Amino acid sequence: MLTLSQNQYDALSNDACVLESDGLGAKVLRLADGSFLKLFRKRRLLSSETLKPYAKRFAENAQRLQLLGFISPEVIQLYALPGPINATAVHYRPLPGETLRQALSVSPPARRQQLIEQFGELLAKMHEAGVYFRSVHLGNVLVQPCGQLGLIDLADMQISRRALSFAKRQRNLKHMRRYTEDNHWLFEEHLTALQAGYSRYAGKKAQTLFAD
Repeated sequence: MLTLSQNQYDALSNDACVLESDGLGAKVLRLADGSFLKLFRKRRLLSSETLKPYAKRFAENAQRLQLLGFISPEVIQLYALPGPINATAVHYRPLPGETLRQALSVSPPARRQQLIEQFGELLAKMHEAGVYFRSVHLGNVLVQPCGQLGLIDLADMQISRRALSFAKRQRNLKHMRRYTEDNHWLFEEHLTALQAGYSRYAGKKAQTLFAD
């Protein structure tokens, strides 16, 4: 992880476009060359960010996902930004495409069903591979121009060597129900498509998981 001075950060972010921000400042920047810089600010003196920076978690998860056969962004560099910014940052090349949520919002019903079945397959593959994407939702799954699904916003993730327990799978589904639009498409309008895709890779586990 490289340490950037304020001047070095200013030079790197010169002519950047702010894509996301909060009360503390910019969170995601699109740099002049099209690459992204995602900042993780330290909100407390002692936190999990201090023990293991989120930028490092992002980079490690991206690499491990690729080794498991999933599509994730290519990390260029990790930075420590001391001083007023007080953050760590990951510099990466973004995946092309649009979020699954965006794609569903403009797709006819037949296409939505196809996309959700594909998402069910992805979710099952993740669960079977031991990937617990705690904050997974339709906004951090990307539909690429080639038609494949990729994963973004990777810091909030655990990857184990065993398939996920039933309880963790349930928690993943419960998290997605928190988003009104996602809940409607996944668990109301196209639930059978989600089940079909999931069962293709998780077999009979899908019957119990979606029982209620």
